[in-house]
Amino acid sequence: MLKYQTKELKATRLGFGEALVELGHENPNVVVLGGDVTGSVRTDLFMKAFPDRFLSVGVAEQDMMGTAAGLAVAGKIPFASTYGEFAVGRPFDQIRQSIAYSRLPVKICASHCGITVGPDGATHQSLEDLAIMRVLPHMTVATPCDYHETKKMIKASINWKHPIYIRFFRDNTPVFTDPSSPFEFGKATTLIDGTDVTVIACGLQVWEAILAEEVLAAEGISVRLINMHTIKPLDEAVVMKAAKETGAIVTAEDHQKHSGLGGAVAEVLAQSIPTPLEFVAVNDTFGESGKGDELMKKYGVAKDDIVKAVRKVLQRKKR
Repeated sequence: MLKYQTKELKATRLGFGEALVELGHENPNVVVLGGDVTGSVRTDLFMKAFPDRFLSVGVAEQDMMGTAAGLAVAGKIPFASTYGEFAVGRPFDQIRQSIAYSRLPVKICASHCGITVGPDGATHQSLEDLAIMRVLPHMTVATPCDYHETKKMIKASINWKHPIYIRFFRDNTPVFTDPSSPFEFGKATTLIDGTDVTVIACGLQVWEAILAEEVLAAEGISVRLINMHTIKPLDEAVVMKAAKETGAIVTAEDHQKHSGLGGAVAEVLAQSIPTPLEFVAVNDTFGESGKGDELMKKYGVAKDDIVKAVRKVLQRKKR
């Protein structure tokens, strides 16, 4: 039986939009900047509630980030949002120079990330964003696993004093976390305790890991499952504890294999406690158009891929 149950499907982008409205009522300094995809990323909810605090910049992501930086300097709390590929790729110079270098607490919120953008195809599938943003000094990088965690993450970000990048997803996905449980950036959550192997997952792959754990438990394999919602700053203590206590780790993410969650975990293990490690991630390729669940299977980031990676890493652990 699944350790976590879900009774509904909701999009993380909806949680983002609803959290913005709640923050707007709580703090008059909250402002939102949107591109030409306002309805898609659900900033339309804030726009309708607070039209005088919403700025539409159109297809001008560079201007969006520069304007957000200026608003932050003026004492506002800016949330800048568009699709992941356009939130990171197009305005990288402005993010680096005006936001990260200046240490401004701009909230860059990217929807439609990962392979499950599906029909939009390779040009819209942001599979490199974690790597791009993780390398920037002063930048926090996070990705929620469901609707509830998205709302908690967005609300927590209002008091975060660093620039932050938060990625979420297009499709409706299982809602399984407790809306009342505490949330803190940089502090991972252990969802399932186990002794044989640890799966460290983020975003959509947390639910896939829950499904994989059920399969592995039936085989007598005890899996520890960690929701690493913050990629930077990474919760190094929980990684090292898992390495010492289980001796084998699998990372799972909807991102390129290089320099995402897996890369961050590998850096910790290499420097502190070398441990057998397997990656479940997109393997150095662009995506294509298709249904989200089919693409997850084709590009190796679904439940069965986590199961295979666990079996493989356990064989390495025995040697």
